[in-house]
Amino acid sequence: MNFEKDILKNLEREGLWTVITFKTPHGPGETLDNLVRVVEDAGWKVTFKANWWTADIPYGLVRVDAEKDGREKIILGKWILGKECRLIKIDNLDLAKGREEFFKMVDSITSTLIYDPVIRTMREQY
Repeated sequence: MNFEKDILKNLEREGLWTVITFKTPHGPGETLDNLVRVVEDAGWKVTFKANWWTADIPYGLVRVDAEKDGREKIILGKWILGKECRLIKIDNLDLAKGREEFFKMVDSITSTLIYDPVIRTMREQY
């Protein structure tokens, strides 16, 4: 990722959720690993990570929950396959708006995920 500084600057801002929209030439696993690396290299402890994507359309969603110095952050990475890593935008959202964005993105990937027990459990938690 060539926009790590932008991510790190936003992790320090207000709002529980940091929502990153970007292009990546990498697949879902490597995209998640890259985002986790950026967060951990900045001193955040990753407490949860997950990855959703669709094979029909080359886009997906990564979620990384992290803690640092008594603060919590939920990083939501909305990615689309491209020829290069490129930041599209970053938003910092409060609890309600971030949760709404998360569920909207999971729903957009595939409606069948809603019947997955892991997703149902996560929905009940948040």
